[in-house]
Amino acid sequence: MKQTILIVDDEESICQSLKAILSDEGHNVLVATSGEDALKIMEEDMPRLILLDIWLPGIDGLETLEKIKALYPNVIVIMMSGHGTIETAVKATKLGAFDFIEKPLSLDKVIIMVNNALNIIRLEEENVLLREKVSHQYELTGGSPQITELKEMISIVAPTNAWILIMGENGTGKELVARSIHHLSHRSHKPIVEVNCAAIPEELIESELFGHEKGSFTGATEKKRGKFDLAHEGTIFLDEVADMSLKAQAKILRILQEKKFERVGGNKVIDMDVRVLAATNKDLEKEMEEGRFRQDLYYRLHVIPLIVPPLRERKEDIKPLAEKFLLDAAVKEGEKPKILTDEALAVLMEHDWPGNVRELKNIMERLVILTTSGEIVAKDIPSLSIRTEYKNITSKNGNIALDLISDSLKDAKLDFEKQFILKKLEENEGNITKTAEAIGLERSNLHKKLKSMKLGIKE
Repeated sequence: MKQTILIVDDEESICQSLKAILSDEGHNVLVATSGEDALKIMEEDMPRLILLDIWLPGIDGLETLEKIKALYPNVIVIMMSGHGTIETAVKATKLGAFDFIEKPLSLDKVIIMVNNALNIIRLEEENVLLREKVSHQYELTGGSPQITELKEMISIVAPTNAWILIMGENGTGKELVARSIHHLSHRSHKPIVEVNCAAIPEELIESELFGHEKGSFTGATEKKRGKFDLAHEGTIFLDEVADMSLKAQAKILRILQEKKFERVGGNKVIDMDVRVLAATNKDLEKEMEEGRFRQDLYYRLHVIPLIVPPLRERKEDIKPLAEKFLLDAAVKEGEKPKILTDEALAVLMEHDWPGNVRELKNIMERLVILTTSGEIVAKDIPSLSIRTEYKNITSKNGNIALDLISDSLKDAKLDFEKQFILKKLEENEGNITKTAEAIGLERSNLHKKLKSMKLGIKE
């Protein structure tokens, strides 16, 4: 596993020997002759492993170690010394040193110790990847002709380095397609980094994408790696790419063309090796005609287009998707798996699913929470249009429909609470977790309220 390794020693012969042997092992090796120089190099290159001598001119190795661990706690440091004592070794360990090696150095021992440290780094990276794999389902669910064709296209393009533009309506699963492509690519051992282009303020776009140096602008209290830096040798996913301003599009285009960048406030040019996946729910040709999307960026991204079909065009996938979401929600909520009856499925099949797969997933989660029986029948299916249900209990101008409120103050409060929760559910596309966060309730408390009100359930 190739890594950047920093050697910090004021003896030139030791630096040359270590650099030669570690370079032969395939690593990128940097050299510093003082603690001050080491800290400067850390600001630019961020090595993952450091071989640090204790006796140095200026600040000594232990003080350098302390500064490094304070600024870069994840960096592994191996201490070296020709005058080591148990007390020094204990102090270095307490300050965060990974190990301690005595001089004169045995190059064989150095290689063993470096490999042990690199194994720790490898395990950390694998743990990150495993957590990502556990939290995301890569396999597209469904056997419709449209999804079968999409799966075949993914299997063809995923192993390549081609840039891909993923198009489809909101909620169709464009992010899942992107993650599936990355998972099946030769870059899968490296991260996929998502950039929500619609959510980044224009004034922070450069900092988010390229990173910044400490003190480069007000609020930059520490050094930060940008999205393209984090995605090095992996994949970057530009979600909702059409929602960027033209100024932000120009900055994205520049880095995609040059394949290199500088951090904000820095002067070092950093080479970029990433695969680019982009997604949008908009018609980019129309956006270009109306001057909202750059033509040169479109052709840069539009190497291989993939279209994710809406759920209404592949209704045969509703059953396997619904069953999968029911099982996932049951596991998440600690409930027993529920069975979807044919009558309930028939109700789902009649709906056009304007919110697509995301809407179906939210409905299934809601059913797991609200249905007390082990079977989900037709009458359990909530209104499949929260917007319609909400409008039915509001006046034409959107205010509370007072004729629905009881004469009792207690009942009036309950009516208002029901209407309020319905409105918030509408705003959050039926997502219970987001609704709970929006109204300041614990998720479990909102579940109880939904059950007690039987909100949205047909009797």
